[in-house]
Amino acid sequence: MSVVRRALPGDAEEVLRLRQIMIDSVFTSGPSVAWHGESLPTLRVKLGEPDGDFAAFVVDHPERPGALACLVAGTVDYRIGKAADPRGMVGFVFSVATDPDVRRRGYARACMNTLLEWFRERGARRVQLTASPEAEPLYVSLGFRPKPNPLLELAL
Repeated sequence: MSVVRRALPGDAEEVLRLRQIMIDSVFTSGPSVAWHGESLPTLRVKLGEPDGDFAAFVVDHPERPGALACLVAGTVDYRIGKAADPRGMVGFVFSVATDPDVRRRGYARACMNTLLEWFRERGARRVQLTASPEAEPLYVSLGFRPKPNPLLELAL
């Protein structure tokens, strides 16, 4: 089975490569990597904070040394508690990607299980994500359920 590990600052460029694969598969606006250079310094810092509210877990590519096969990333966010969740800690998965040449090997499932455990360790009682139709069966098999979402967003 695959060995899942926490991503390190030296993995930042590969993390962005896999994130771009995920973005390109979900959005049809056309690939753009122009933002990678601006994103790298912050990502390296975040990957170097083992006790922070952000985590990325990866599997090394089995055939390409130095490359990653899979990535999952998420954050823990505090929201004021409520009856069903008094502590108010919520996990959010925002990037799951597997290199196209190594899909269907269980890497995403292994990484997701590790991220879910990381959320549990930080007190999250709920985990949210947005799924593509292709990835939804994986998340449903892990226990995620669709939920009506009245989410609105404002770009600043």
